[in-house]
Amino acid sequence: MKVTKWDMSDYIKSEDDIIAHLNAAFEENDRELILHTIGAIARSEGMGKLARHLDVSRESLYKSLSSSGNPSFATIINALYALGFEISVKKRVSA
Repeated sequence: MKVTKWDMSDYIKSEDDIIAHLNAAFEENDRELILHTIGAIARSEGMGKLARHLDVSRESLYKSLSSSGNPSFATIINALYALGFEISVKKRVSA
């Protein structure tokens, strides 16, 4: 049996996919998952193109958006904006 590595970026095909993945990651409140998801979205859209838009190296952006990365909040906001998205805030419903 042949097994291949699963990559979320291979399954992000539309804006609705991006929104669903981002919302799911933020709902989990998991920093590593959020970074991994933004990285997967960036890969699906073209990491090189995004890096040029943000005026950083492709390698630096890969590292920054990895689950072990430590990007600034500005990097996250700028990356999402460059991808055509923005963050909005709403009151969290307490469980």
